[in-house]
Amino acid sequence: MQTKPSVDLKRDLGIISGLSMVVGTVIGSGIFFKQASVLEMAGGQTQGLLAWGLGGIITLAAGLTIAEVGSRIPKAGGLYSYIDGIYGHLMGFLTGWSQVVVYAPAVIASIGGYAAHLTANFLGLDLIWARWIGVGYICFVMGLNLLGNRIAAGFAVLTTAVKMIPIIILIVYGLFFGRVDAVGETVTQVTATPGGSFGMAVLATLFAYDGWVLVANIRDEMKNPKRDLPLSIVFGVLLILLSYLGVTYGVYRVLPAQEIVNLKDNAVFAVVKSAFGLLGGRIMSLIIIISMLGTMNGKMVAFPRMAYNMSKDGLFPNYLKNLSTKSFVPAQATITIALMAILIAAFTDSADLLSNLAIFTIWIFYVLAFIGVFILRYRQKNMQLKIDFKTPLFPITPLIGIFGGTFVVGSTLITDFKGAMASIIMVLVGIPVYYYYSNKQKHMK
Repeated sequence: MQTKPSVDLKRDLGIISGLSMVVGTVIGSGIFFKQASVLEMAGGQTQGLLAWGLGGIITLAAGLTIAEVGSRIPKAGGLYSYIDGIYGHLMGFLTGWSQVVVYAPAVIASIGGYAAHLTANFLGLDLIWARWIGVGYICFVMGLNLLGNRIAAGFAVLTTAVKMIPIIILIVYGLFFGRVDAVGETVTQVTATPGGSFGMAVLATLFAYDGWVLVANIRDEMKNPKRDLPLSIVFGVLLILLSYLGVTYGVYRVLPAQEIVNLKDNAVFAVVKSAFGLLGGRIMSLIIIISMLGTMNGKMVAFPRMAYNMSKDGLFPNYLKNLSTKSFVPAQATITIALMAILIAAFTDSADLLSNLAIFTIWIFYVLAFIGVFILRYRQKNMQLKIDFKTPLFPITPLIGIFGGTFVVGSTLITDFKGAMASIIMVLVGIPVYYYYSNKQKHMK
């Protein structure tokens, strides 16, 4: 494939693509599989709903904060560009390093693995084939992204529409056919969890809400990024919040609390089966597979753009900044991240471990970005800048985001100190890499 560094990204994505990117990347399988664990940790259905709601409010506050940061630093590259603009090149590089080199290939491989296991079960195949089905899914999504941003965006819109079908069905079925007295069962009627707590329930929901910030990586491909980027983040997170609360309420209306806990990952399947029988359960499995491919597509769209921007800044290998002359996408970066994911998926069992480790440091960078809105307001107070979006209810809103992010970081340090330290070490390994590319730039000048 011939590529030229002078080719520019194509600005042809609108608000629907942005919304689909946010919703499609976040809503994967978490809302369908986490109902029992959140309920068990929260200790009751009312507390479970509050946990999902509080997680959503924290995420919405984070989204409103990042929307202003993006308006004050109008660059593509997402979190990498924001941290770079606030705290300098080293911190920016470490943000990108942790996401592109560690998290991106690991999480893509992990999503492929889950989708592959569901597919093998759906088709009645031996699980020995799951590894290679996962590799096939990664290749398929990579291929879509190489065809052009409109193809990838179209797939995001399609998969988002598909995944909203069971969400709407669960909400409607719960509202009109559920048990009126289901909501409100307390911990005395639910299995008490020795390590469970309301705080841990909120933590579990925050991970289910994660991924919305990746839409900022496609800023340079939006027709009107000043308007569409903040709107995509804010309305996307709002739609996710309402969807999660609606599904949770629907499940609680249909099944008793004890039964939800006993069913574990199969609680949502039980609701669908009660409404549509065994066929409904199989269709649900198929929709979750499609949903996960939509989530993988969102990652495959976002992370190569971050690698592309880092390469343009001279902090990653030069070939990653090359765009396809036919599709105007960062083809080399897309292929590189996909190949890394394929290697992890095909030859290791470490995808979940690596992605879980990387999430800890990503939340540290989230908190730094939330704090950054205060720094940017102070730095730019005397500048004549037109800010397209300002965080409402400032400073309360960013403080909620900072509290939520600090809670995630602190909880992880308490519950998995070794894992958190391993995550930090993976990030610190990037420091000599940064100085290598930084010195290389100086010599070239």
